[in-house]
Amino acid sequence: MTNTTEQFADKAVWITGASSGIGAALAREFAARGANIILSGRDEERLAEVAADCSSSLVLPFDVRNDDALAGATEKAIAWKGGVDIAFANAGISQRSQALKTDMQVYRDIIDVDLTAQIAFTQGLIGHMAGRGSGALAFISSIAGKVGVPMRTAYCAAKFGLAGYADALRAELSQKGVSVHVIFPGSIATDVSRNALTADGSKRGRSDAIIDRGIRPGDAANTMIDAMAAGEREIIVADGMEKAMGEMRRTPDQLFDQVAAMVADGYIERMESEG
Repeated sequence: MTNTTEQFADKAVWITGASSGIGAALAREFAARGANIILSGRDEERLAEVAADCSSSLVLPFDVRNDDALAGATEKAIAWKGGVDIAFANAGISQRSQALKTDMQVYRDIIDVDLTAQIAFTQGLIGHMAGRGSGALAFISSIAGKVGVPMRTAYCAAKFGLAGYADALRAELSQKGVSVHVIFPGSIATDVSRNALTADGSKRGRSDAIIDRGIRPGDAANTMIDAMAAGEREIIVADGMEKAMGEMRRTPDQLFDQVAAMVADGYIERMESEG
């Protein structure tokens, strides 16, 4: 932590889904490294509990699916410290149900929260960051955003989609001083499986043994932040078989570099001029 404390000191870090799990752990770890923390989620009471562990914090509760609330929160987040330096698109909900038995509304709800709302959150910040010529965007995907996992078809669709959006965005912003990081956690010991949606859209209400034995959220957050500090664009945070699966599907850095080189060579300008 010592090596990166100075790097994050006084930075404004905005985290969605910050009331528990990975989001809360990220908030506490960034705060320990001297950052100013903006905490968002729906549960204001739990957000306040996390804020109490952060020496400099701002609580902005809202539902990520509410566009008007998001716009208002974005304005306040930028104004608080004169800008948002790092943004974590972390809010999400998982799934535990077979596709054959799952209501279509479950697909709509999971994709709305895990993909569309995270894109909206980011779209509200990219103009601000690109205009300043600095910033970092981090997206919490999943090993299930690399490998199709049974009982999670909606979740996989959303998490694969989030990674695709982030990869394309990284290329577009590669000449504008804004870094983009996609994080692929495996089993982290949170309430993710307990809060997962079942076939009819109700909460599952119980956890998985593999989740309960998973990486502690604080350890996962520490790994994520260290990897961001090291400039890693694709960050796999997992153990055992999950880590092996993620590594098998890892995108080579050379490919990221190749796509960024297309942008540096005027690809966007040529495409727009042809239109």
